[in-house]
Amino acid sequence: MSSNHPLLSPMRDTRKAQRIAWLVLNVVLIGLALWVIRDFIGPVVWAAVVTIALWPLLLRISGPQHEPRKASAIALLLTIAVGLFVVVPVVVVFAQTVSEMHDLAAWFKDAIANGIPVPAFLPKLPFGSQVADWWSANLARPLIGSPAMEQLHGTATVVTVGRHVGFLALRGIVHLGFMLLVLFVLLRTGPQLADQSVRAVRRLFGMAGARLAVRMAAAVRGTVTGLVVVGFGEGALIGIAYVLAGLPHAAALSLLTAIAAMLPFCAPIVFCVAALWLFSHGSATGAFAVLATGAVVVFVAEHFVRPVMIGNTARLPFLLVLFGILGGAQTFGLVGLFIGPALMTALAVVWRDSAQ
Repeated sequence: MSSNHPLLSPMRDTRKAQRIAWLVLNVVLIGLALWVIRDFIGPVVWAAVVTIALWPLLLRISGPQHEPRKASAIALLLTIAVGLFVVVPVVVVFAQTVSEMHDLAAWFKDAIANGIPVPAFLPKLPFGSQVADWWSANLARPLIGSPAMEQLHGTATVVTVGRHVGFLALRGIVHLGFMLLVLFVLLRTGPQLADQSVRAVRRLFGMAGARLAVRMAAAVRGTVTGLVVVGFGEGALIGIAYVLAGLPHAAALSLLTAIAAMLPFCAPIVFCVAALWLFSHGSATGAFAVLATGAVVVFVAEHFVRPVMIGNTARLPFLLVLFGILGGAQTFGLVGLFIGPALMTALAVVWRDSAQ
């Protein structure tokens, strides 16, 4: 039958309309599903990131058979390990804070009654005289009646702040539990889900799309490795400076520094506070040593070690890794630390393919 037969044209139009309607239906359904789970998209993405990071370990442990019972046990053990990795540092820091609560309460009571004396080093700093004058007018006097503390008075403010903190803590716990649940399911059904995903990507985008997906997954895996390994390395090196400077609870501070160092340029917040504490207690040499050590370690780690580790895995230039990490964090929040390098990898792959 000729392709110009009058009966074939309406059939082709009907099939084309059906394909368009099917595509629109899929887009609408996916959009509605994402809207329904919009508050839990973050935990799902985090679970996917952790699954990608643990993928080589999962394959090495489970083996080629991937028996259902063995798969469930392995997924459960890995999920518990991830949960402990998140919870234990928080518990350690919280327990350390609680152990110091008696001294902190006594200091706070004395500050309310007598004020907080101006640190001796403050007037020597740049703009220190202005800060010292404000400190004398607001904090060096008894805090009751101090202008800086007037807005904190009243039960309503305390209740509002307490409710807000409690809500954030409860939300964090719920999201963590949901993330661990999704992580268990992903690890449990990992190989089957991976095969289905690869087939779907290959069917939709061809072999080039499948290779791009593999490269993006490698970028996410390399980013996780770079953030965690370099973070613990920064915490260990700066922790040595804490010990030598004589800071109390140096181990807990090192752990807190390592956690902060997993986020780009957040470690300085911790070691600067530690240096400020040393300054206020008359140890200027120790404070300078902590600041100098922290600045050098963070500069080398953030500008060279971490981008090189991630770039070697994702095969990205230095600047693309740096822009991916910082831009991803600015655009998508914490999870953008992993999304950014993956997107930069996709950009680099598309550019190289188009240039060939």
